Amino acid sequence: MNELISPKYQMKLIEDVEQALWREFPTSKYFNIEKYVEKWQQWENRCDGSYNIGWAPHFAITKKTDGNIDLKSTLHSISGCDGGITLLKMAIDLGVDTPDFIPSIPTFKNAIKSDYRTAYDTFVKAYKQVESDPSLAIGLVNSALESIIKEILKDDNINSKIKGTETLYSLTTEILKVFQLFPNSDMPIEIKTIGSSLLAINQNIEKLRSEKTNIHGKTAEDYIIRDSAYTYFVVNSVATVGLFLNSYYKNKFPKNETKANTIIEDELPF
Repeated sequence: MNELISPKYQMKLIEDVEQALWREFPTSKYFNIEKYVEKWQQWENRCDGSYNIGWAPHFAITKKTDGNIDLKSTLHSISGCDGGITLLKMAIDLGVDTPDFIPSIPTFKNAIKSDYRTAYDTFVKAYKQVESDPSLAIGLVNSALESIIKEILKDDNINSKIKGTETLYSLTTEILKVFQLFPNSDMPIEIKTIGSSLLAINQNIEKLRSEKTNIHGKTAEDYIIRDSAYTYFVVNSVATVGLFLNSYYKNKFPKNETKANTIIEDELPF
């Protein structure tokens, strides 16, 4: 992943992480920020060519003349230590959007924040676990997508009989039928392909959650997803599917807007 984090993007990420850290610690700012940054240091036995440095952190914390952390210089040091990987992990931990790696995240979060609060909270938790616990992140985004579909199917304008215990695959089958996107012989081949693809995507997200994560009990021989590169792909796929379903739902089942400011002529006070 190192080669994907360009110097230009690292510069922007440094600015975003710096601002997030100042917001994160409103009291004892310098002390708490330095302690937070320290927790990202990895100690290792390092060499510089033929010279043995010995045990040292993989990045240095730069101080100002007054003894406080020089945050911007320190973040540049972090950025240069491993091609930006540690900086990226910090950004995710702080909830900073990283659109170069999960392009749909900012749009998706904004789209679901007000209408799907449970799904939003679950998705944010998943996003923060992408690097530290890829397996858990996949389980959480699966749950977030389930929540979104359930909320849509609860709409009074949709005649759905879900029980609330359905899996992602079952929920996807139901919502595609409601949206008239479920593959059948009367559809144009292009629409059938879209419906089949959505069903296949969600079915495999569910299978990954059940079979390739720690959500259910596993043995030492079972394959568990531990590479965050796969998780980035899955999380972005969930965001893309979620955006499509929400957009299609709003177009197909628009909510009736009440004209709160309309005044009936007979009720005028003069």
